[in-house]
Amino acid sequence: MSKDKIGVGIVGLSAQGGWAALSHVPALRYLSDDFEIVGLTASSMESAKASAEKHGVAFYTDSPAELAARPEVDLVVITVKVPYHKELVEAALDAGKMVYCEWPLAKDLKEAEELAELAVDKGVRNFVGLQARSAPPVRFLRDLIAEGRIGKVISTTVVGSGGPPWGGACPSSSVYATDRTTGAHMLTIPFGHTIDALSWILGDFDKISSTLAIRRREVSLTDTGGTATASAPDQVAISGILEGGAVASMHYRGGMSRGTNFLWEINGTEGDIVVTGGIGHLQFGLVKIQIATGSDTVLTELQVPDSYHRVKGAVPTVPNYAVAHAYRNLLEDIRSNTSNLPDFAEAVQLHRLLTDIEDKAGF
Repeated sequence: MSKDKIGVGIVGLSAQGGWAALSHVPALRYLSDDFEIVGLTASSMESAKASAEKHGVAFYTDSPAELAARPEVDLVVITVKVPYHKELVEAALDAGKMVYCEWPLAKDLKEAEELAELAVDKGVRNFVGLQARSAPPVRFLRDLIAEGRIGKVISTTVVGSGGPPWGGACPSSSVYATDRTTGAHMLTIPFGHTIDALSWILGDFDKISSTLAIRRREVSLTDTGGTATASAPDQVAISGILEGGAVASMHYRGGMSRGTNFLWEINGTEGDIVVTGGIGHLQFGLVKIQIATGSDTVLTELQVPDSYHRVKGAVPTVPNYAVAHAYRNLLEDIRSNTSNLPDFAEAVQLHRLLTDIEDKAGF
């Protein structure tokens, strides 16, 4: 690219908080030598103006198409709820702009396939927010396995808590995530991010079986006192065999546990790795890694080497840490024509896997 900075237009940046304000804005500000937020949209002109004033952004509108058409916008970032992703991604691609869309790419496999095909037709670089692959601890873990630190992988087990709103109670603003038709629920978000990272590190599934269930059908709305009926699973259990022969199992539970909220064991011929965290959202990268090899009988914590921390100012204990590293990978992909950040084609592969899990469970 000819200019020094990549102009970013964010779709769905609010003055009231939300994922874009929590993660994308600080992540881009860490990389302000390379990115500049030049525009934003919100649900109304009033809210867009308030957001622009709060975040110090020059251009604002309530029209995503108008934002994408701006000449100073090089990259359109989609951060709104999943049911709106398709029309917003299409608007950006039709304008010939690069797109970074948060995961899930679309509400179902068919829509995701259509977006991937459109991106190819338009010849536009595209990226999807599967940030676990960019999180330094996860990248370090991948290298540990690739280097053979625990020998040949024999088996792996993940137990995770999806957290709210799949624990039976949530504010009304979050209840849409208990509705299966939105495409944004426990199977696609925390479980989806984690199985993507597992497959990226250990290999794709060769065989898989699954069980899905709804154990909390009635959801209490904590702000209104009302209730809603859940149609998305709050229990996801799968088992299978990876391409390399390792046996793999995962179980995600809705809500939070008083015991284990994230535990990932990887067992090899020469040792074991244990990854733990306080929440089942591996995409935040908020985990620690322990290892025991050879004759060791006690696990030792491994510190992620400094070489993996590639964004100055980013703090390893907050969710925007992984997002900042995703933007670092995106920058290198654009400028060096590499493929470090997952694109729409890889998002389709994950959508296809999750659809297969649903089908095999008869859900």
